[in-house]
Amino acid sequence: MHRSWLRSRFLRLPAGLCLAAAALAAGAADVPFETLTLERSTVAREQVLDGAVEAVHQATMSAQTSGRIVEILYDVDDFVPEGEVIIRFRDTEQQAGYQQAQAALAEARARFNQASSEYERIKGIYERQLVAKAQLDNATAELRAARARLEAAQAGLESAEEQLEYTRVRAPYSGIVTERHVELGENASVGQPLITGISLDRLRVVTQVPQRLINAVRESGKARILLNGEQSVEAGGMTFFPYADAATNTFKVRLALEEGGQGLFPGMFVKVAFNLGEVSRLVVPREAVVYRSEVTGVYVVYDDGRIALRHVRLGRLLADGQIEVLAGLSAGERIALDPVRAGIYLKTGQVAGARDE
Repeated sequence: MHRSWLRSRFLRLPAGLCLAAAALAAGAADVPFETLTLERSTVAREQVLDGAVEAVHQATMSAQTSGRIVEILYDVDDFVPEGEVIIRFRDTEQQAGYQQAQAALAEARARFNQASSEYERIKGIYERQLVAKAQLDNATAELRAARARLEAAQAGLESAEEQLEYTRVRAPYSGIVTERHVELGENASVGQPLITGISLDRLRVVTQVPQRLINAVRESGKARILLNGEQSVEAGGMTFFPYADAATNTFKVRLALEEGGQGLFPGMFVKVAFNLGEVSRLVVPREAVVYRSEVTGVYVVYDDGRIALRHVRLGRLLADGQIEVLAGLSAGERIALDPVRAGIYLKTGQVAGARDE
């Protein structure tokens, strides 16, 4: 086997198998494919628990004013951009109150401008000592009263605007409508639920951790979410509820997911692998495993160059793409890293050798 090829193979091996890669050079010339001598590696000790995906932002919007519903712009399964109007109430009364507040503000502003001009006029005359101090005091008092009425009118307009805005139910964030609680034409009262929605932008996973594991999980602070049996993502952070469920003796834990959700949606079932420390295990690369119907195995290469497909019992898939071996292999044995070429060699090379004998 060429040395440059061996060097490239060393660079491609996972970090956990760097020590075992030294065996590639020894005895590798007797078979036409890559092999690996197994050694025990230190891997994360994990506990896998069930979890469920849920939306961080999920809310039910309620009526903040009473009135008849005249328009429902979005329904269940519709996507609603942030700030868009979802439901409109009849707003005749609120519009009238808003216009009245506008008129009151215009009057208060005119009165304030008049009082301000009168104050400036009286102040100039008083400075020339042509009027008594009492007249300046009266002008000052009128100006202050006009300013107070103007501020009250401005507050009244803001209140009227708020009451008018209550007739338009807007989306607090971009999301999907999941449930509608009212019908068009229905009279809604204050506090009545109107519509429920969730946002898909931020998701999290919720799981229950048994009491016997909670201290180790807290101390480690590491976990990964298993997506489809082959891929996993690291949890962005964990939130521990400071009390246990009295019925199950488990602690609720929330795990944050990165924005985008990795193809996950609220309500989906996932597995959560909590890191509980480190342990020594025998591992093999995932690409070396062969699946033949009900049989899971690897091709073992013996010292005399013979190979055989051996049944193995595998454990969990690790984050770096390796798989734990629970039974069927021992440290020091050599396996084929390319099961396709190993299978071809098993059918052709060894048969040809047997015929030559």
